[in-house]
Amino acid sequence: MDKDFIKNIVPEDYKTRGSYSPAKKIDMGSFYIIFVSGVQAPQDDNHKVITDDIEEQTTLVFENISKILAQAGATLDDVVKAVIFITNMNEFDKISRIRADYFKNSMPVSTLVEVNRMTRDGAKIEVEVTAIIQK
Repeated sequence: MDKDFIKNIVPEDYKTRGSYSPAKKIDMGSFYIIFVSGVQAPQDDNHKVITDDIEEQTTLVFENISKILAQAGATLDDVVKAVIFITNMNEFDKISRIRADYFKNSMPVSTLVEVNRMTRDGAKIEVEVTAIIQK
């Protein structure tokens, strides 16, 4: 089956670990839907996140998502759904304040759950989003 309507979105400097695409842009006719894989804070060469601070990690995650969306022709204002995984629900208020700044215009439907562990050592948050843009 021909899948010319699906485009992988991979920023040049994006490092993947495993077989996946950071994002998929799907042509739906009069609009595109963009699925962004879960994003964690950047890592060093040993796959450990570069900061232990939850607020810094959260900001870095949203900045990376913004960069991925930009490559697909979208912004955080185009996000319609967000799924957020955190390792400590006690940090919810800190995360929520930052999330609110980035999503102040789009106000996406959201899910937030506490999980035991992330794939990167020291990661405390992972966010995946879905965005929709008109052609």
